[in-house]
Amino acid sequence: MSNTQAQPWYKEITGTQWRALVAAAAGWALDAMDVMLYSMILVQIMAELQMDQTTGGFLATLTLLSSAVGGILFGLVADRYGRTKSLMISILIYSVFTFLCGFSETVTQLAVFRLLLGLGMGGEWVAGAALITETWDAKHRGKAMGLVQSAWAIGYALAAIVAGVITPLWGWRGVFFFGILPALVAFWIRKGTKEPEIWAKRQREAGNQVRDRSTLLGLFSSGVFRWTLLGSALSVCAQFGYWGLFTWIPSYLGSPVEQGGAGLDIFKSTTWIVIMQTGAWLGYVSFGFLADQIGRKITFILFFALAALLVPIYGMTTDPTKLLILGPFVAYFGSGYFSGFGAVLAELFPTAIRATGQGFCYNFGRGVAATAPTVVGFLATSMGLGAAFGFLAIAFALAALLVWLFLPETLGRQLS
Repeated sequence: MSNTQAQPWYKEITGTQWRALVAAAAGWALDAMDVMLYSMILVQIMAELQMDQTTGGFLATLTLLSSAVGGILFGLVADRYGRTKSLMISILIYSVFTFLCGFSETVTQLAVFRLLLGLGMGGEWVAGAALITETWDAKHRGKAMGLVQSAWAIGYALAAIVAGVITPLWGWRGVFFFGILPALVAFWIRKGTKEPEIWAKRQREAGNQVRDRSTLLGLFSSGVFRWTLLGSALSVCAQFGYWGLFTWIPSYLGSPVEQGGAGLDIFKSTTWIVIMQTGAWLGYVSFGFLADQIGRKITFILFFALAALLVPIYGMTTDPTKLLILGPFVAYFGSGYFSGFGAVLAELFPTAIRATGQGFCYNFGRGVAATAPTVVGFLATSMGLGAAFGFLAIAFALAALLVWLFLPETLGRQLS
């Protein structure tokens, strides 16, 4: 065996590849933080602005709907003008509008800012996914996307910490003001993150012809449409389960037992969420390594099936100790599958429309799944949040079925 074959995988990675990974991961972590700050302080916002659970869920739905639009638009931008430019602009958008949420005096004002914030949220994922999947080699692509996706758990936990520290001092408005900080990352990305060579090469070779083909219509052409349909359907199921659950978990932990919650104080809620997101981080990372080792398909089925089993059990649990133990496992299987989307979608679509395809499928799913927080909030008014979580198992089970029946194995597929 040669020295090259024997060396650890991470020694095969170039400086350019590491730089791209750090840029995408940092943007994704801070995206998660800014978006999830709302969930962390939703109880306080509902009290001050006199919102019920249905309205609180609807505002989360608005953000997800606009993120779907943002993801599709920024997919087109990334294919036409470059992955790093799209990444930088999206980060600036979600940072500025998170900050402006802190000035909201009415539910309408907050809704408008959350709507605009979502455009940047959706754009960040597609730009980062295209950047990573085109910069990293096929044999390490799953690992790279797993590491990037794991940054979401870091951002989610960071949102809990920020809310736990700032809310007692400056209230929920101060928490939103903190959300401007990710804008600094956009300027760092602008300074030295290179466009993927495969994208740059196509731009040099075909010039404006590449740009002309980078349209949504290409996703519905012969030989491509079936992947657009499958990717979108899979994204709907996976994201419905995720957003329905994780938008409401902070409120579930912090709501009184008589209202269907777990009745934890803010310190315990923060601690439980941070521990839970440790499980999510491990899920994101291990999914990538498993997908590169045993294949994308079986890894997807494993995660979706166990999420379908564990989420209803979590919803039926109110004992704090049991929630603490179950939480990391629920987050591990109920989050980790996201690491597979970037790599699999990249391996299904050609370079000219890769970011457009990734953006459309992922964010079409997010747009439909945007109804999940509202649905769970509506169900919670009559049966409590915990019981409403059980409804989400259907979405995870359907995702597992779609993978089993229709998804091809793309392990090792070179991009073209």
